[in-house]
Amino acid sequence: MQHGNEQREVGDEEFMSLARDEAKARMLRKIMQNLSRGNEGDPLTEMARDVMSGRKGIREAIREAPQDESLLVRFETFQRRWDSLSESDRLAAEREARSYLEEQRQEIVTEREASQRASSTPPRHSARR
Repeated sequence: MQHGNEQREVGDEEFMSLARDEAKARMLRKIMQNLSRGNEGDPLTEMARDVMSGRKGIREAIREAPQDESLLVRFETFQRRWDSLSESDRLAAEREARSYLEEQRQEIVTEREASQRASSTPPRHSARR
């Protein structure tokens, strides 16, 4: 089985139907990309690999995800950790998430600008001598 860089991975657009925002789609792609690098046999890793390789769409993968006990334990652990945070820690986490999304938006804008510059043809000769 091929992993990671050995095969083509889907782009941000794969996640737009779920995220409905370019920055959120990019964030989701990066999360799935990271998850796809996990351990062989881990249901979350296998789901992420299916999505990143294009074998399944994100919605299909979520719908078909096995009801694995390890996934439930992970979710419950996350929920307990979140519930144990103070209000100020939760607000800080939310600010950090908003900041990260803004970074993703800026990254998208920068990439578009670079792509536009690269695709525009510079003049062959300078107007000045």
